[in-house]
Amino acid sequence: MKVVNYIKESYTELTQKVSWPTRTELVNSSIVVLIASIIIALIVWVMDLGFEKIMTFVYEKLL
Repeated sequence: MKVVNYIKESYTELTQKVSWPTRTELVNSSIVVLIASIIIALIVWVMDLGFEKIMTFVYEKLL
């Protein structure tokens, strides 16, 4: 009985209490996430490239 009541309450909450984003809001949010992900990936790539150059320089001086 508790499980059935839980399912009914969950359904009611999802259909009446949750405010779902519109398609436009969803697309805009997705674009923001995509752009942020690309920017973070570029920052990590530049940092990796910099560390690689630094470590190559260090190893060449040590060997």
